Amino acid sequence: MLYQLLADTIIIVHLAFVIFAVFGGFLVFIWKRLAWLHIPAFLWAVLIEFAGWICPLTPWENRFWELAGAAPYNTDFVAHYLLPLLYPTALTRNLQIFLGALVLSINVGIYGWLLWRGRKANLREGAGVTDPWPLLPYVAAKTPLPFPGLSV
Repeated sequence: MLYQLLADTIIIVHLAFVIFAVFGGFLVFIWKRLAWLHIPAFLWAVLIEFAGWICPLTPWENRFWELAGAAPYNTDFVAHYLLPLLYPTALTRNLQIFLGALVLSINVGIYGWLLWRGRKANLREGAGVTDPWPLLPYVAAKTPLPFPGLSV
């Protein structure tokens, strides 16, 4: 019973990691510091898929199933409903590469948008100037600009 519980727990952690690796970038919109955990997580997931490796959690899952006296991924609820999400039966090398590219593109898109949005906000707050029109009155009047370190 204990080993089956451990196997089920690892499967749930595994699924949570996969979901976090794929979609955790959306949480970075709310908690910016989460990027320090999410970026290595999604890069690890991409590496696993591109390299064709087995996730280190997989052997643990199988070992705990064996210790529980069951064939790995037998027919309990967790194995029946969650394992097909983690280990599709039609998983080919091309599908693995596609999944890695999908994880990479989703997260590059999210972080690209976050960086673009952050840069846009910084420009609006005076960290830089994008529109030269507000500077024209200062140039015409030959007065110092209100932005330190910026000259016309």
